[in-house]
Amino acid sequence: MSKITTHVLDVVMGKPASGVAVALELKARGLWTPLAAGTTDADGRCRDLCDDAAVGEYRLTFGVAAYFARMNRSSIYPEISITFRCDGEEHYHLPLLLSDNSYTTYRGS
Repeated sequence: MSKITTHVLDVVMGKPASGVAVALELKARGLWTPLAAGTTDADGRCRDLCDDAAVGEYRLTFGVAAYFARMNRSSIYPEISITFRCDGEEHYHLPLLLSDNSYTTYRGS
């Protein structure tokens, strides 16, 4: 089984983005099923989404609109979703590098 974690870095501010809502879903029979939800901590991390992910297709959705509103900034992205495949055997750490009008993600360690 795989562990799924994430963190969000605000590249404009050069620091972690705390208080970002994160939802994890699993695709089953063509439909997305909620698995877990959390909020990034002071270090921008969400460490407890899933400790035992099986093989499958997953989606992380970041509710960034509220974060930008708290920062008195605007963005074209009210939310950002990352869809990925999990092999059920390795750790999946999927960071989000966030700015007002762009984002990047990658598979971390």
